[in-house]
Amino acid sequence: MIRLAPVFGLVTLIAAGLALQGLIAIDVVSRYVVPPPSEVLAALGRIVVEEQVPARFLLTSAETFAAGLLILTAGVPAGFWLYHSRPFRRAFEPWVAAWAAAPLVLAYPLFLVLFGRSSITIVILGVAAGTAPVILKTVEGLAATRTVLIDVGRSLRLTRGQMFRKILFPAAMPAIFTGLRLGLTFSLINIVGVEFLINLGGLGQLINELAERYDLAGTYAAIGFVLLASMLFFVCLEHIERWLRRAYG
Repeated sequence: MIRLAPVFGLVTLIAAGLALQGLIAIDVVSRYVVPPPSEVLAALGRIVVEEQVPARFLLTSAETFAAGLLILTAGVPAGFWLYHSRPFRRAFEPWVAAWAAAPLVLAYPLFLVLFGRSSITIVILGVAAGTAPVILKTVEGLAATRTVLIDVGRSLRLTRGQMFRKILFPAAMPAIFTGLRLGLTFSLINIVGVEFLINLGGLGQLINELAERYDLAGTYAAIGFVLLASMLFFVCLEHIERWLRRAYG
């Protein structure tokens, strides 16, 4: 049954597309707001050829990947520090939660002033948007580690680094990867949003250009490539998590 889940998801997606196509055909849904799925599929090949989609896709993916590495580098140690420093955790955890909910993409003019109109600005904004979920989920995963495991580590006189590598990190791994998925999602949303707003490279710029031309089918097709990038990152994270679980198993 589990193996059939992807097939069921694909069939459901096709059925939803056919239903939308029918609603547009009978004018229940305006084609001037939502283009027919058949036109979106036809536009895929056109924009790949005419709009340099592979290069734009690679640029947005590279920016998201760079932001993801920085999110991991900053978020997990920060979560580990808050977990061990209870006074600081009580002081800063609510602020980190507020940070996670903040619409940071609206602060892009400030980032432009600080870092200029370049991919560096886009990556930094992606890091700012995606780090908070990783910190929060890291703290949550570490705090949920069973006390008996920690007591065993203390009885073996493990150092703080050994305790983290051998006990805390394996126990918190599912929560940490959940935070990474959330962080990458927030990061990708903000990266594409800033590309759209400042009209600088990547898929966001493509969506902006197609929308300004009122090429609805092409716009929705370009959004589809953003979804594809998100799916690829999720699949990669799933494989990395499985590999780490086997390594620590």
